[in-house]
Amino acid sequence: MAKGLFDCTGKVTLVTGGNSGIGLGFARGVAKVGGDVVIWARNAERNAEAAEDLLKAGAGRVRTYQVDVTSEEQVIEGYKQLVADLGRIDCVFANSGRSAKQHALLDMPTEEWHDLLNLNLHGTFFTLREGARAMVKRAEAGEPGGSLVGCGSLSMFQGLAGRQNYAASKGALGAIIRGMAVEFGKYNIRANTIAPGFIVTGMMAGAQQVVDMFAQRTPIGRAGQPEDFEGIGAFLASDASSFVTGETITVDGGYMVRPM
Repeated sequence: MAKGLFDCTGKVTLVTGGNSGIGLGFARGVAKVGGDVVIWARNAERNAEAAEDLLKAGAGRVRTYQVDVTSEEQVIEGYKQLVADLGRIDCVFANSGRSAKQHALLDMPTEEWHDLLNLNLHGTFFTLREGARAMVKRAEAGEPGGSLVGCGSLSMFQGLAGRQNYAASKGALGAIIRGMAVEFGKYNIRANTIAPGFIVTGMMAGAQQVVDMFAQRTPIGRAGQPEDFEGIGAFLASDASSFVTGETITVDGGYMVRPM
């Protein structure tokens, strides 16, 4: 019996790239409503710091693993370890990714095109596919349900000069998520995308001018913070979102709807 609308007690959520930034914000939201959290990221020291943070926030159990999501084999083995350690998977937030290196399209190196897609698109696909497999297996055993979440961006809606590989990865993710929502709805598995606006993370050090510019263009009047993803994390991981699927949810302070 759930203790509240967003209660995640007994639910296990995996967050890739979850030891900082948006991923940690999402994970912290799940922790605050009592969920168990698994972090996949490559930096062991940051993983340990994130685990301590999440336990203080209220997580039931926390596990961290060094998993490179660009490796299909590591993703498959990572899920085997996760289920062996925690028994189940209820929510997956495929958040691992990187920004593009600025290049005019005519000058974009082929290596940059492929390298970004290898992480942002293929790694996300491996993560979501294996999560769906585990959820379907559980549904066929008599316990349907689950939440698959991808991390998109506003480039899913707007042209992004010089970073077409990044925009391509996020646009393709939206299509994958919508297809998953249709394919797995019969198992009560839902699939949604979060599209963040401009979010201040550790990579923004020394970029106060850029932060101020986006704050001025955002109706809420500030740039986003990782903490802004706690609420959407709790919502999408919990049964409160049980009838929400196939959606792209912007978390952008109104940036997309502002007048030009």
